[in-house]
Formats: sequence, C-alpha cells, structure tokens
Amino acid sequence: MSRISIRYSRTEFESQVQILLDSLKIQPKNIQLYTLACVHRSVLNEATDGYDESNERLEYLGDAVLELVITEALFHSFPEKSEGELTDIRSALVRGRNLAVIANELNFSPAIQVSRGEYNAKWHENPYILANTLEAIIGALYLDQWFEVARAFIIRHVYTTLPNILEKSLFVDPKSALQELTQEVWGVTPMYEVVDEVGADHNKAYIITVSLHGVELGRGRGSSKKKWEQDSAENALGRKGEWEGKIVWSRK
Repeated sequence: MSRISIRYSRTEFESQVQILLDSLKIQPKNIQLYTLACVHRSVLNEATDGYDESNERLEYLGDAVLELVITEALFHSFPEKSEGELTDIRSALVRGRNLAVIANELNFSPAIQVSRGEYNAKWHENPYILANTLEAIIGALYLDQWFEVARAFIIRHVYTTLPNILEKSLFVDPKSALQELTQEVWGVTPMYEVVDEVGADHNKAYIITVSLHGVELGRGRGSSKKKWEQDSAENALGRKGEWEGKIVWSRK
C-alpha cells in the first residue's frame, strides 16, 4: 500500500514538471526522464507508488555534459587564457552556488518532488537540491534530445552568467580565499570533515563540513575531494556574516 507522505500526488507532480518544461520551452519526447530528474532521493524513503529511483544518476550525467559544454565554450572564447585560468572560470560557472541561483531564477522549486518532511523543512528550496536538479534536467535533456539541444540550453542559461562572474571576480578559488581569510584573522586553517555519504557505491557523493575551532562555517557536497571542499568553502564564504562572530579565538 502506498504511503502518502510526499509533497505531491503523482498527478500533481507531473503537472508541476510540465509547467516547468513549458517555462523552459522544452518540448519533451520522453517526459518520464524529466519527472525523474525532479525526484529527490528523500522520496524513496516515503513513497512506494512507482518511485524506485531518484535523480542522482541523471545528475551525474548532467554534471559531465555541463562541464564539457562549458569547457568547450571557454576554450573558444578565451584563446589567450591559460589552462589554470580557464579551470578557475569553469569552476565558478558550474559551481553549486551559481547553478542554484540559475535554478531559483528559473523557478525550479515548485517542480521538485521531495518527502513531506523535507518539504516542511523547505529542502525543495535548498541551494544544493536546486543545483542538483538543474544538473539532472540537463542530463534528461541530453538523453531526450541529444547533445546540441542540451548544449544550447547550457549556453542560454548557464554560460550567460559569465559576465557577472568575471565582473565580480567570482572565479577566485573559494578554498584558497577562505584559508587566506581565516589565517589573516585567526591565524589558523579551517578543517574539512566528511559527515555523510549518499548514493550508490558507483555514484557516491559526500557531504562535508568546514569548521574553525568547533564552529561550522559551511557545508558542501561533491563526488570528489576537490569538488566537496570547494563547495563547502564557497558555502562558508557566503555565510560569513552568520559565523564570524561565533569564533572565540585570538592570535597568539
């Protein structure tokens, strides 16, 4: 027997996904790919009515497609820049914070199916969930309509954030920026710690916190040490106003 402990009924959920696709001007060939892209893993613990997979595999695929498209675009746009400079700019474009802002502006939140508990906690509005859903939609679009359509979507919605990133120097490595800040003010380096693992063994992601003298500065998620540290450092920098006054420490 199905447990009704999720945000939407199946019909309501599919309707919300269609509204999202209409707003994105996506005409699906296989709409089930896009509904799957909007299923958060929390649903699997709360529903038995046809939900046997989350969007994590599509997110994995979309992440790879996104990185390839952005890499190619930057390669052609900036022939004078070195590999290191291009890598930093690419990281800023595909980073969770940037993707979350894009997904929020595109109004992804109403289409994300989550458990009732996660909905009450507003996880459908969580930046990590928004960013991951955007990557999953890219993965679905790639499978449904192939590379050129997915590429056009990425260029239109993600690559167009490049001027803002360059203007505000958002391509500066967040881990290095956080370390410079903490060393300058408190004379110490922040600590990174894995606190959770999600996903299957072949597609595992890690939740990590970054802290300073017992105070959590931020947390992030990623499939590799570099990605999760960058994500958590960026999250910490964005929340600086929340934690800097909590650190009781002075340089000796």
